Amino acid sequence: MKLLRDLHGGEPAKRLSRLDYQAVWQTGSHIRPTWNEGGQEHHLTIPRHHPLKLATLAGIPWEIAEARNLTREELLKLLDL
Repeated sequence: MKLLRDLHGGEPAKRLSRLDYQAVWQTGSHIRPTWNEGGQEHHLTIPRHHPLKLATLAGIPWEIAEARNLTREELLKLLDL
């Protein structure tokens, strides 16, 4: 599945709310969404750059899929990426 390009860093952060991630803080040009469930916790740091570098955008689903025990394809469908 191809990733969308030309996304602003705030867009993936908004879409992560579908997976119960909450932005716990924002400093300067970075957002820190956190997921906490059943004693498990996962943190991400997403730059609010426009556009996001493709490598950064590609790494976000890999990291979340690993933390949430999902396949990358399942995660991309949930996030509409």
